[in-house]
Amino acid sequence: MGVTTDEASLDLEDVAVVRRRALRRVVIIAGVLLVLFVVGATGLFFERQQAYDRNIERIPDAFPAEAGRPEPAPDPPARAMARAENWLLVGSDRRTEEGTTGEDANEPLWRFGAQRADTIMLVHLPSDRRRVYLVSFPRDSWVPIKGHGNAKINAALSFGGPPLLIATIEDLTGVRIDHFAILDFQGFEAMTDALGGVDVRVAKTVTDTARDVVWPAGTHRLDGERALDFVRQRYNLPGGDFDRIKRQQAFLKALAGRVNDTDVLGNPLRLNAFLETATKTVSVDDTVTVSNLRSLAVQLRSVRPDDVVFMTIPTAGTGTEDGQSVVYLDRTESRPLHRALRKDAVGAYVARVDDSVNQVDEVR
Repeated sequence: MGVTTDEASLDLEDVAVVRRRALRRVVIIAGVLLVLFVVGATGLFFERQQAYDRNIERIPDAFPAEAGRPEPAPDPPARAMARAENWLLVGSDRRTEEGTTGEDANEPLWRFGAQRADTIMLVHLPSDRRRVYLVSFPRDSWVPIKGHGNAKINAALSFGGPPLLIATIEDLTGVRIDHFAILDFQGFEAMTDALGGVDVRVAKTVTDTARDVVWPAGTHRLDGERALDFVRQRYNLPGGDFDRIKRQQAFLKALAGRVNDTDVLGNPLRLNAFLETATKTVSVDDTVTVSNLRSLAVQLRSVRPDDVVFMTIPTAGTGTEDGQSVVYLDRTESRPLHRALRKDAVGAYVARVDDSVNQVDEVR
């Protein structure tokens, strides 16, 4: 018996209905899977975020008494993202066998003689967050330290912990420090290894006579141990500690560049290993919250290594005090930089004094 035209039409309509229902099911299932994926990924993100936050060691009472401290930076224009911030970043070559920063800290950070601030950097984040400005202070800078007369600036941490070091920098510059972070050089070593190494470029072959290490001219991929040798060298460099500062800055730029590489950002395992290591080896003041860090990461998301400007505080030569080799700071030349930091106008300062910027893509 043949099929009529009307019956064939009904069969086609039934098939279309079945197909539409199947398509709806597929779309619904895909939507559910997508939601589950987003929820799962979000849960994983927050779980990791909380884990990173738990890793970070907080330093209670890191700041000096409020009386006499400089005022915060002025409120930014309405179009700016946030208020300018100044972080004091300290790297220390520990003088004990015990870890002194991060979650492995087993001794007080400022037990006398246990630790000195071998790397001191004031990191200025302008309110527009388009660049980052990093100003290094030579560790042998001869400065007034409250209660101790004149001494090397790196002794302030040992004399009185973060509050005294922060007070010393604030008194010296008139710049208010908003946050404080410290890690020992072993932290740099661990972070370097977590990234699979970083690249630096040496201009001319040089030998570190203190460690019997030769640095041939050219590009070097540094693992953690070699990174420590690189940032610690000061002997047999033409500029001594000033060239050491540039090496430390070059390393930080290389580290930032490595984090920004696609094989790190695109590799969740490597990125997680780096963040785990970084958060386990750093100590910060107890006003730094995970919300602060998340917000800061979002604000600085478009900043690239070439947007980080490196400087050294102006100096007026070297000398000897009480049998110690010291560096004298140039108070007159430093005033415009201090003013620019206070007024959130460092970009304009750099444009006027271009020779104040350290070129660190290639170092001695």
